Amino acid sequence: MLGQDYLWLFFSEYSEISVLALVVSGVVAILVTVADNVFPALMTKKSGGSKYGTVGSVVGLVAGFFMGPLGIILGPFAGAFVGELIFDSSNMKRVFKAALGTLKGFLFGTGLKILTCLIFAWIFVVSLNFD
Repeated sequence: MLGQDYLWLFFSEYSEISVLALVVSGVVAILVTVADNVFPALMTKKSGGSKYGTVGSVVGLVAGFFMGPLGIILGPFAGAFVGELIFDSSNMKRVFKAALGTLKGFLFGTGLKILTCLIFAWIFVVSLNFD
């Protein structure tokens, strides 16, 4: 198992990473995961969306998990779009703007997660010492 390999690495003589660094990495990973799931709803609201759009983005996010990678990307957008249509279908420009805000929030959260993973990888690779 991959997790066991990392555990072995921590206890090996080749790793110079501290327990504090591992704990901080874990806390940061949890915070980034929460932020990644909250950003679409926040951006919907910031883009002028209603509670219907915010709830729709969350429902779309959950439903998207069962539809593969494309569903995960487009689920929050579609959910916010449908939620805003239910709330007020007379202003399509506002509906689309709110749904687009959801997509922006998703992409921002995903980018934050990718950046965090790259930083973690760099930290753990730099902590190795094979001398």
